[in-house]
Amino acid sequence: MNPQCKLEILHLWSCSITEKQCLILTSALKSNPSHLRDLNLRKNKLENTGVNHLCDVLKDSHCKLERLGLNDCGITDVSALTQSLTNSNALQFLKELDLRNNMIRDSKQLRDVIRDSNCTLRLG
Repeated sequence: MNPQCKLEILHLWSCSITEKQCLILTSALKSNPSHLRDLNLRKNKLENTGVNHLCDVLKDSHCKLERLGLNDCGITDVSALTQSLTNSNALQFLKELDLRNNMIRDSKQLRDVIRDSNCTLRLG
């Protein structure tokens, strides 16, 4: 991504993005993460592997993402996401994490991590 790019909002709803395309997207976002505030990837087939790729963006110290939409993305495991939020400054900025319409097996740790932040977690 061009360093001059100041992309703040990226909504890619229902774009048939799979975990493989998510790796490419993540690579582009990591090259210039400081301006992006709102990333919505709902209704894509990211699955757990795709979300794991996105965790690399969250771990970046320049990441200032405020909204992350992962509604209906085939996610069943949020352990990598939980770890990324725990081991980064992402929760300083993240205000909304939407994980609705996924078949997440255990979200207790994620809920515990987010509970003491200003972030709204949407599950169910």
